[in-house]
Amino acid sequence: MDRLGHLASRLSAMVDDLASLVVVESPSDDLAACRAVVDRTAALGARLLGQAPEVLEDAGRAHLRWRFGATGRVLVVGHLDTVWPLGTLALRPFRVDGGVATGPGCFDMKAGVVQALHALTTVSDLDGVEVLLTTDEELGSQTSRHLVEEGARRARAALVCEPSADGGALKLARKGTGMYTLVVSGRSAHAGLEPEKGANALIQAAHLVLALAPLGRPGIGTTVTPTMAAAGTATNVVPAEARIEVDVRVAQPDEAGRVHAAMLALAASVPGCRLEVQGGPNRPPMPDTSSAALWDRARSVAAGLGLAPLTGVSVGGGSDGNFTAAAGCPTLDGLGPVGGGAHAETEHVVSSAMPKRAALLAELIASA
Repeated sequence: MDRLGHLASRLSAMVDDLASLVVVESPSDDLAACRAVVDRTAALGARLLGQAPEVLEDAGRAHLRWRFGATGRVLVVGHLDTVWPLGTLALRPFRVDGGVATGPGCFDMKAGVVQALHALTTVSDLDGVEVLLTTDEELGSQTSRHLVEEGARRARAALVCEPSADGGALKLARKGTGMYTLVVSGRSAHAGLEPEKGANALIQAAHLVLALAPLGRPGIGTTVTPTMAAAGTATNVVPAEARIEVDVRVAQPDEAGRVHAAMLALAASVPGCRLEVQGGPNRPPMPDTSSAALWDRARSVAAGLGLAPLTGVSVGGGSDGNFTAAAGCPTLDGLGPVGGGAHAETEHVVSSAMPKRAALLAELIASA
């Protein structure tokens, strides 16, 4: 089969299928919205693959899995949830203009899902292939992590259809991630009449934010970044509670433990305030050693298809590829769409590249 030629002839259908998923908004924290995109994707996959998926339920959240024959060959991984709240589609509807598709979640990562499903239609022998599409990846894969790890332990290779890096580069290594919430409890009081009777949680939160900076070690890839904060109930009330969200990224496995210990060692210094540290390490780092063999194969496959030479990079963002690599499964990430603007209003997909990426994925699956 001329796999690339066949997929190129189906570009219009691929774009239509992408539109059908983008118009079903699916913010991670909305279970009903995620179920709606699961239903839409299940129908799309059943039509393309001739087999309905399993719908896996956990705590009211649904994920999709196809398993063909005896598993143990290759795991194809993706997610259906997005970072965009309901109503974003009205502000930025799905459009295709000049070969560029836009709309919330198109790049991260509904185009990757569409490419994977179309790629699979060109693989004559699917025995041993498992496809897992989850709906909480953007939240840290809280209910789907065990599904990802179980699939990885069954497979000889994991192919992750997350969006590519700049210029279509594959992702050969990823930092590990940590997610923390610092909850400060203080005591309210009238800010004008008797502020001295309060314990100001906002002041304590400010001290904690400043204390976070020394925990990072950017020189070795460790960053500790406060990203969100909230405090107070009214302008004339001493805040009785404050919350700080903290994002941690590590390139070296030992750093996750060091930062975690340092986070747990944080303490309240404002009299009358208490601190609770919630969260911890989420995804372990994905080292480039986990992708080395698949990266060599991908470059050979790309050359055989007549594609431009592939590039590969290490990135700071985490994905379910971190989990597959940690489970001991060779992993290649960033096999999804070419484009940019993940998690930004500039999110877009180069639609003309979709058949090429699908052909690359299909060849990797077929040769696994």
